Amino acid sequence: MITMLPTTSPQNGSLSARDAARHTAGAKRYKYLRRLLHFKAMDFEFAVWQMLYLFTSPQRVYRNFHYRKQTKDQWARDDPAFLVLLSIWLCVSTVGFGLVLDMGFVETLKLLLWVVFIDCIGVGLLISTLMWFITNKYLLKPPSKDYDVEWGYAFDVHLNAFYPLLVILHFLQLFFINHIVVINSDWFLGYLVGNSLWLTAIGYYLYITFLGYNALPQLQNTVVLLYPFALLVLLYILSLSLGWNFTKGLCWFYKYRVQ
Repeated sequence: MITMLPTTSPQNGSLSARDAARHTAGAKRYKYLRRLLHFKAMDFEFAVWQMLYLFTSPQRVYRNFHYRKQTKDQWARDDPAFLVLLSIWLCVSTVGFGLVLDMGFVETLKLLLWVVFIDCIGVGLLISTLMWFITNKYLLKPPSKDYDVEWGYAFDVHLNAFYPLLVILHFLQLFFINHIVVINSDWFLGYLVGNSLWLTAIGYYLYITFLGYNALPQLQNTVVLLYPFALLVLLYILSLSLGWNFTKGLCWFYKYRVQ
């Protein structure tokens, strides 16, 4: 049985000055960033385990977050190994997109910078901050106002949900753009396969995001995070009916932004 580690002083029941400093958001952030410079201290094997289970059983990943809260008194990751591996995946798959779209070296480099700093970091920070605000503002249980959602945890939830989306749209999709089924074309089978990949990827993102916040005991009504599924399915049906090709649009956008 997992028990909660003591975080209070036995004398007066309050956090000591040293413990309080160690548990501040700034201290946790400093520790996380410092470990980015020490690859030997990162647990890449565990990060790979998490990546595999995000596809097959994402609930197990969030059970580990719960264990971390009980043992280290924080929900967010304290090991940047997952972020490092995700960055590698992102860079490799973006270079693959450059090759598939017949981009030159400079264009591929521009695309890589766009994807890493705007699509991944910029959009990721925006989504994480938005979800952090929404959950703390509208989904906290009334007695839990002093136990708000950590911003670092909101960022981890985004990274967890982003990884399957990245693999599906930035890796698996590459094999269908110019080979097997040309999904960036205007024929029905092409955008059926392409749009189905988009449906699966975004569906993964929504579901893993829901699981992440549903795992927090201080939140309520997290089922509302599943409501966008209805809009997603409707958009998918409309795209097939009207001949919208999301992959073709993505390819055009990638080429346009590096011109």
